[in-house]
Amino acid sequence: MRSASGLPFDDIRNLMSGLPGPDKERWQGIRSGLDALAWPAASFGRLVPMTEWLAAWQAEGPQVLRPLLAIFAATHGAEESGIAGEGELPAQKEVELIAAGGAPVNQVALEAGLGLKVFDLALDYPTNNVAEDDALDEAGCAATMAFGMEAIAGGTDLLCLGAVGRGNRVLAGALAAALMGGKPDRFLDEATDAQRRFAEEACARVQGTSDPLEFLRRLGGREMAAIAGAILAARYQRIPVLLDGFVSTAAAAVLLKANERALDHCMAAHAASPAHEDLLSELGLKPILEYGIGAENGLGAALAVSHLKQAAAAVRQTVTREAAGL
Repeated sequence: MRSASGLPFDDIRNLMSGLPGPDKERWQGIRSGLDALAWPAASFGRLVPMTEWLAAWQAEGPQVLRPLLAIFAATHGAEESGIAGEGELPAQKEVELIAAGGAPVNQVALEAGLGLKVFDLALDYPTNNVAEDDALDEAGCAATMAFGMEAIAGGTDLLCLGAVGRGNRVLAGALAAALMGGKPDRFLDEATDAQRRFAEEACARVQGTSDPLEFLRRLGGREMAAIAGAILAARYQRIPVLLDGFVSTAAAAVLLKANERALDHCMAAHAASPAHEDLLSELGLKPILEYGIGAENGLGAALAVSHLKQAAAAVRQTVTREAAGL
């Protein structure tokens, strides 16, 4: 454990240094149980590693009985720089539509038996324009991470994470580029001149920074800080995490840069774009789906939940060779 200096990030750094590992016995139990099934393990394909992953990171299971989608919504002063993509809804309006049950993610969540919570992260108070100033101070970023940790307070056996924030994909792209290296627009897909210029200015402003948490507070938004906190809390509560879109993946990248084992309990729901695929590759994550879904609000994760449910059922409930009389 690190010695305390009284700085807001100290508690986060202490948590990052003591991450619990997987339950190897339960993981091996799934693997050994496959040998007894009437069908060979190879016939299950990727259903096996999905089920092993659930077993290794759940207190009970592998099963998906109480999945939860937590959507974190924020606003950004950077919106004034023209970073929003064509057709992107204002955060307040998207939150209203999800709360009213009218968004695509609501319909899929209902079909998948997925609980859904939307967290308003001070929508009336945008973070600073990160091309000109730090998004948050250290206390504000740490407090937002702590708020994100509370997403699992009601209990769940699978946490899905999504984001709402107009223009936040460009912010996440700048954050990812700063963390991973390369040109400032490396993680921007078909960017406009304004978006490229914004990423260049934002990344140039944080040159010399090396601490991943500093990159988060200086370049990220409240939704990214809250997602990072939720991922960290889930690790300590033995809850597997399903990352939705590019924004949640960029938030997860902060933790990986702080601890190379930080995302062992995470899986990627889908790959939304070439930039998203690039970042997932950097993180060592293979998406469950490749539907090209551009929404960041959990739609891809909601779809992937059904795949995980079915994977666990197929591996756990298939008849054994003995029962089949083989």
